[in-house]
Amino acid sequence: MAQKSFRKSQLVAFNNVAAGHDGVLSDSSGAVVVKPCCQAEIDFYHSAAAHPHFALYIPAFMGTLQLNSDPDVAATLTPTVTATPPNADQAVELPATSAAAISHAPIVEKAWAPSNGGKITTDLAIVLENVAAPFKKPNILDVKLGARLWDDNAPPAKRAKLDKVAEETTSKPLGFRIAGMRTWQDENAATADDNSSPPSKDGYKLYDKTYGRQFSAETVRRGFEDFFLLERDAVAKGPARKVINCFLDDLEALKFVLEREESRMYSASLLFVYEGNPDALKNAFSTDNEEKAATNGFDSGETHEESDEDEEQRAAVQALKLIDFAHAQWTPGQGRDENLLHGLGSVMGVLEGLLGSK
Repeated sequence: MAQKSFRKSQLVAFNNVAAGHDGVLSDSSGAVVVKPCCQAEIDFYHSAAAHPHFALYIPAFMGTLQLNSDPDVAATLTPTVTATPPNADQAVELPATSAAAISHAPIVEKAWAPSNGGKITTDLAIVLENVAAPFKKPNILDVKLGARLWDDNAPPAKRAKLDKVAEETTSKPLGFRIAGMRTWQDENAATADDNSSPPSKDGYKLYDKTYGRQFSAETVRRGFEDFFLLERDAVAKGPARKVINCFLDDLEALKFVLEREESRMYSASLLFVYEGNPDALKNAFSTDNEEKAATNGFDSGETHEESDEDEEQRAAVQALKLIDFAHAQWTPGQGRDENLLHGLGSVMGVLEGLLGSK
């Protein structure tokens, strides 16, 4: 990814948020996401460079911004994690700036109070790639992972609140809940009785956090049916089936990586994105099949350099990333994150059910 510069006064509201806090921004091109965050999340993104297999499954970290600084000062951002699969013969590129070199924000001691999804109070922002940027009409799903949603530093009031949320939703039994989503159904889509918003001017239906909290372990499949635009209790076929299989491949690979890491990632989320425009999705699958046919499914060994323009024009089918690391850390000697893996496995089970295999 090339170096990118922009002025803070040119930042605009980011409209592709499926869930989370208010105040997320982007630049005019939509290539980046500027997310208000805490120092702990910035530190975690820096530390991910030392875990190259894991780094493949998070958005590319491009830098940080001070949101209260001069809006006319230009910011230049450069990605610090190499998004290419590592192998034994490939050196891992580490960030030029270590976590220790980042200036820490002052810590203000005060009683915890729920934000209720509002804008968090901070001048710090992390700048990440916009995972949805390559898609014409991205359908986006945010799945919050974990039966336990609080870290060891959480005060009793926060623990009690999040435990109550987990008990009343699918978080407790399944280790995940649907936190929000948006699906493109064109501006003529009818309003369904599913707690979603009516389609907006750009053809999207929005599902907020209350939508995902209505489900039980027995009914949560319906949320994924809505995301993949499936009929109730139907077995996925055609393009939807192909997309789900792609997600399952990615989830299996992510599971393999997480089983070999020692970490604790409380309230992290899985971000699912796939092409919602039927024609663009069909074209994306056709392009993918043509590329495989050209090499008979094998790597020819020849290098092919693509320009930035070629990369932007390449059709995207789907993308899966792990996001939200405000309460994440590496924990050597403590074993793998069973809380996270429980939710990941449950999500895989639901998707397999949509294919008729469970």
